[in-house]
Amino acid sequence: MSSFDDRERAEEARYALDQETQFKVVARRNKLLGLWAAELMGLETGAAETYAKSVVIADLEEAGDGDVIRKVLADFAAAGVSQTAAAIEEQLARLTPVARDQIMKDIKA
Repeated sequence: MSSFDDRERAEEARYALDQETQFKVVARRNKLLGLWAAELMGLETGAAETYAKSVVIADLEEAGDGDVIRKVLADFAAAGVSQTAAAIEEQLARLTPVARDQIMKDIKA
């Protein structure tokens, strides 16, 4: 029975690590999206970092990317930047592997 319990604990630990890694990837992707959006809105370095953090926090409102997309779209509209939800979704898709690579490098370091 000990062997089974050990395997079960190992699977639980692997699952927890996978979930934590996925959370970090999404947070990093959202930060990168925020930095991209900040650049399009003409924000300076300090303001861009603050804005990127606000995009990360916006993702905690609901499951999925809808909350992030709505926030960035509204901020673009307020700043007079013409972008569509589809363009933001494309940027999210482009940034996901970039964020994953960055997180995996951080984990290995």
